[in-house]
Amino acid sequence: MGMEQKVQTYFELKQLQKEIEQRLSVLRDEIVGYCEEQGVYETQVGGYAVKAVLQHRKEYDDQKLYASLPDPDIWRLLSKVDSHKLKSLIKLNILTEEQISPACTVKPVTLLQVDKL
Repeated sequence: MGMEQKVQTYFELKQLQKEIEQRLSVLRDEIVGYCEEQGVYETQVGGYAVKAVLQHRKEYDDQKLYASLPDPDIWRLLSKVDSHKLKSLIKLNILTEEQISPACTVKPVTLLQVDKL
């Protein structure tokens, strides 16, 4: 397979991936909506076990976070907002949840798991 064909195949697969992700997103929203309407988090549909798991994800505002840091040099440790880095700084007692709470919003996210029975 020549390089041109590899590039073409890569492009075509990326386009297909985008289409698949879009279709999955629509189906996911419809399945989660069905679970919410039924008032269930776990159910069986045909030969499939469906489980919807509600999680809360934190999102941070760069400017508000920078303003809430006790020492501007801490920003160098973050460079850009990364929730894993923030958790590490909290574990190391460099920051506290209270200090960064003005910069944080909690977003509910429902994860969907479908398994064949």
